[in-house]
Amino acid sequence: MLGRGRKVRLETERLTLRLPLHADYRPWCALRQDSRDFLQPWEPTWAPDHFSRKSFTNRVYWSQRSVQTGSGVPLFLIRRSDSALVGAITLDNIRRGPAQAGTTGYWIGQPFARQGYMREAIKALVHYAFTTLDLSRIEAGCLPENTPSRRLLEQCGYKYEGVAQSYLQIDGRWRNHVLFANLRSDRRGRTDVG
Repeated sequence: MLGRGRKVRLETERLTLRLPLHADYRPWCALRQDSRDFLQPWEPTWAPDHFSRKSFTNRVYWSQRSVQTGSGVPLFLIRRSDSALVGAITLDNIRRGPAQAGTTGYWIGQPFARQGYMREAIKALVHYAFTTLDLSRIEAGCLPENTPSRRLLEQCGYKYEGVAQSYLQIDGRWRNHVLFANLRSDRRGRTDVG
């Protein structure tokens, strides 16, 4: 468990990774709306109230509870040079006991894609998961045709593990996912991540 009131703040060369704040509502809405066509093919179908203030408030409270209970670490990616929100990353479904594992998920706004921001964020979160949270395994999945995401995971030390049939409902359909994992003590080949 991360502990009550624990603040999570990670710094990379160009980003600050931190919990979402109520004040992020307008930048979040603007970035998601401007990136709608870019994001929707890779995400679950957006709820009718996706952009409502109430839905965003629930997201902020869920983020705080996740950190307090130790079940997840949902972070916004803030560019340090101008405080722009560029995307988000979550270490979720943290399992303790014999597993010591969690699952990463992420999105980035279209104007910031393919500029290395998400690579910085993933590497920082994996390092945090291995060193501070003492996790042993970080999992991720993506659609087989999402070549940029597959390359990104591989660049960040994740290794291919297989395919999960009908793994998640994406854009309104049950879709297969390619599964990857990053291991703290990886015998499948050393990485410099974590």
